Amino acid sequence: MYGWIWRHLPGSLWMKLLCTFILVSLTVVALFGWIFPWAEPHVPFSGSGSMN
Repeated sequence: MYGWIWRHLPGSLWMKLLCTFILVSLTVVALFGWIFPWAEPHVPFSGSGSMN
């Protein structure tokens, strides 16, 4: 999968590294901005509830 992505990125090595950095950054922002907050109430070890 990663090889397929690397082969399809445009440009030279530096352009591929820049595109990879941007893609990873956008993925992290999406995970922490939307996915993790949405999933947090649904996991049993979230810490938001009371453990009596």
